[in-house]
Amino acid sequence: MRAATSWPNDRPVRVIVPFTPGGSTDILARAMAQRLSEELGQTFVVENRGGAGGTIGTEMVARAPADGYTLLMGHIGTLAVNPALYTNLSFDTVTSFQPIALVAVVPNILVVNPKVVDVRDAAGLIEFAKRRPGVLTYGSGGNGSAAHIAMVAFNTAAGIEMTHVPYKGTGPMMNDLVAGQIALTMTGGPPALPPVRSGLVRALGVSSPQRLATAPEIPTIAETGLPGFDAVQWYGLAGPAGMPREIIGQLNAQCVRILQEPALKSRLEAEGARFSPGSPEDFAALIGSERARWGALIRQANVQAD
Repeated sequence: MRAATSWPNDRPVRVIVPFTPGGSTDILARAMAQRLSEELGQTFVVENRGGAGGTIGTEMVARAPADGYTLLMGHIGTLAVNPALYTNLSFDTVTSFQPIALVAVVPNILVVNPKVVDVRDAAGLIEFAKRRPGVLTYGSGGNGSAAHIAMVAFNTAAGIEMTHVPYKGTGPMMNDLVAGQIALTMTGGPPALPPVRSGLVRALGVSSPQRLATAPEIPTIAETGLPGFDAVQWYGLAGPAGMPREIIGQLNAQCVRILQEPALKSRLEAEGARFSPGSPEDFAALIGSERARWGALIRQANVQAD
């Protein structure tokens, strides 16, 4: 059904994913772009512009015209973590962007290659790491990525040391985990659950306070090793600051409605995503609170971008 407003009427809408294909951000962006294209009668094209921890693609959107034709599939790393990692950003994740809609909250899953480290739960992993400081290698989609910061939170809370191996994207990192080139990671459900269900890697725990409804057999990390542990990823649409209110409202309403569709919910919930769509103001408040929380951890652990 085509909306009454003239937007988007004359050209496709670009949805910038500031990472390589295959990760949670890319999977969610493509699912939303497909439905927005169908509902608004104009193509929403996903463009992967990875590099520098997501800052390259994010900067593209910050500098784009605020006309609704360039959007960002932002997430915890690009909108909340990077301000503490990169001191020379040309944009501010609060003032340079207009939050539109929170799309999904995706709990991380702590997964290991059992051929590299044969442990059964988070407590076993912590015990192993304490006996062999720095021996275990964990991968992430890059320095400062959501997986990196989640593992920093895990290691800090457990008082252990592991060796970080950054990759240029979640997809290549998961390939190496399956191949046994690294021991473990903590990443979102969309890239983690398929190899878990195929028996290629082993899930030790979920990073949210609650178990996943679609994978209730996986305990939480809080249950099995670190009481109170909570480190989830989140994703949402944003645009350049100054977007017209009518476009913001139209996009938010469409996102909220689409995310309530049983077919889409079932498809993405099967990969670990949870949905709590709200207003642009709700999303802005989340970004602000998460910037404060993760910025404090990054400073405490002295995490460096490079």
